[in-house]
Amino acid sequence: MSASVSMPLGGVQVGSYDSYEQAQAAVDYLSDEKFAVENVTIIGSDLRMIEKVTGRMTMGRAIAAGAAGGAWWGLFVGLLLGIFSDTGGAWAGAVLLGLAIGLAFGAAFGGMGYAATRGKRDFISTSKIVAGRYDVMCNPPQAEDARALLARFSLRG
Repeated sequence: MSASVSMPLGGVQVGSYDSYEQAQAAVDYLSDEKFAVENVTIIGSDLRMIEKVTGRMTMGRAIAAGAAGGAWWGLFVGLLLGIFSDTGGAWAGAVLLGLAIGLAFGAAFGGMGYAATRGKRDFISTSKIVAGRYDVMCNPPQAEDARALLARFSLRG
């Protein structure tokens, strides 16, 4: 029976940073120094989701958002159908009809979607996943070179 030592995903750690931007800058520095960055991996750990509440959702907002999205789709469909028009008037008619139908259906579906929630989620938010730490990992044969370069990078300040 043979013994094996498991290596962490991405290789061995050559640097650790508090933000993704710092880790990205470190890898960019490695690239600028002609290091073979295809041997490098950035791994985020201690993940958490942050949801920022940006406002209150109302029936009016739901209808307006649905109408806006529907208008874009209607405009797109109207432009596609307008391609097959013989005259400028028919083209404009197709675009305007597509826009109007898309706006109406979007508003209706936006309102119905909001009504279906029955007040369970009356707010608007954005969410993102962030890591507590970002480790720059490297394949073992190149790890010492990467560490030396990143030591110079950290001295740059």
